[in-house]
Amino acid sequence: MPADQILVIFGASGDLTERKLIPALYALRKRELLPKNFAVLGTGRTPMTDDKFRKKMAQKGEGYDDEFLSQLHYISIDPLNPENYYQLRERLRQIDHDFEVKGNYIFYLATPPLLYETVAEGLAAAGLNHNEPNGGLKKLVIEKPFGYSLETAKALNKKLLMFFDENQLYRIDHYLGKETAQNILVFRFANGIFEPLWNRNYIDHIQVTSSESIGVENRGGYYDTAGALRDMVQNHLLQLVALAAMEPPAGFDADSIRNETVKVFQSIKPFSESDIRKNVIRGQYIASKIKGEPVGAYREEKGVDPHSRTETFVALKFFIDNWRWGGIPFYIRTGKRLPTRVTEIVVRFKNTPHRLFRSIFDDESGTNQLIIRIQPDEGILIRFALKQPGAGYQVKNATLDFHYSSLSEGRLPEAYERLIYDCMMGDSTLYTRGDALEACWKFIDPLLQAWKEDEKIKIYGYPAGTWGPEEADALLHSNGQTWRYPCKNLTDDETYCEL
Repeated sequence: MPADQILVIFGASGDLTERKLIPALYALRKRELLPKNFAVLGTGRTPMTDDKFRKKMAQKGEGYDDEFLSQLHYISIDPLNPENYYQLRERLRQIDHDFEVKGNYIFYLATPPLLYETVAEGLAAAGLNHNEPNGGLKKLVIEKPFGYSLETAKALNKKLLMFFDENQLYRIDHYLGKETAQNILVFRFANGIFEPLWNRNYIDHIQVTSSESIGVENRGGYYDTAGALRDMVQNHLLQLVALAAMEPPAGFDADSIRNETVKVFQSIKPFSESDIRKNVIRGQYIASKIKGEPVGAYREEKGVDPHSRTETFVALKFFIDNWRWGGIPFYIRTGKRLPTRVTEIVVRFKNTPHRLFRSIFDDESGTNQLIIRIQPDEGILIRFALKQPGAGYQVKNATLDFHYSSLSEGRLPEAYERLIYDCMMGDSTLYTRGDALEACWKFIDPLLQAWKEDEKIKIYGYPAGTWGPEEADALLHSNGQTWRYPCKNLTDDETYCEL
């Protein structure tokens, strides 16, 4: 059970609080994982009383009870006004006295990133940043994006560390809160049958795919300044690569695990100028029909520059230069307006040294695969070949599959439930450390610079509802392989997605 504490949410009148944070807290309460003495203090520019804030949350909630709603409070402040942080301090002291939380505060920044430094400085000026001798702990949680480039990420880290220690900072990545992402560690390091095969001697390559069927919706203004590389690869997908590629940690604690993930990021081979042109494919969805319904192009989305060269799809091939993975390619693919919403890691093992049944099945059907599905339908599948019953040696693919929901009698916890609970417990294992963040940006920054400076680098169009530009397939064809396609294109009459 976490210690008694107050969760302060900056930007509490926004969508994230209603849609994710408050429902996660209520789910923790139903599971009896909230502290006995616990309160939420929402802040925002929008004027609201405590009662109005509670009613606003209740309208979006699923049956919040009165006792839970009584724990929600609100204060209207302008984060750009330094004086308002002293008002926040006084309100916190009042709630602290009523709930007896003894100075344990979590400050959750559900605000635009431009305010991160301002809020941290304001909290420090009001004396709300230091841990207290009697055990009153102060923690700061920030959402991505953590900077816009390597330079801005370093500047943000430097500024935050002026006011908070690294062990007080929690950079949240909701992908790492998903049960199957965490299960990668257990799957690899708790089973003796997999780790001996988890290296360059037996694995041909590893794919990470994260696709979304939706477009940019109402986020066109933001997305046009970010793009798929910043929005997905720099944080979420490189973190999944680290879990799949890391060495066994010395222990199952935050420092040991995060030390190993940092080593992975530092071992990624930097792209040369020729690598960027050859091993990185970017695309942008164009108008098409999905199930007979017309879908507009990215450049027609609200808030998007009609001449935009922002990528809504990116695929890249890269290498991790260390003893375990030397020479083994890793592939990442992500995009908007693809056939379905799915995130998975595919481990393709090398073919047998002598292909006895080559004439019976092709290379694709004869490849052993391990598929780790992060979302949806979380689970793990192993694919292998068996003899089909009957005369002769007709070979057929077979699978062993496990669905994560089978381990739980109820619903799987949402990512924010796990991450907020871990923060309350002071467990930073699933949060990104500053040096890891900068190492990821160091790898990604040259790509962004090349795209910015060289307009000759192509951006390929792909019809909405397909698996991206055909040029992305060539990344794997050079290795004699193909992407795994878990679903048919939505332009077909039927959509089917299986683990």
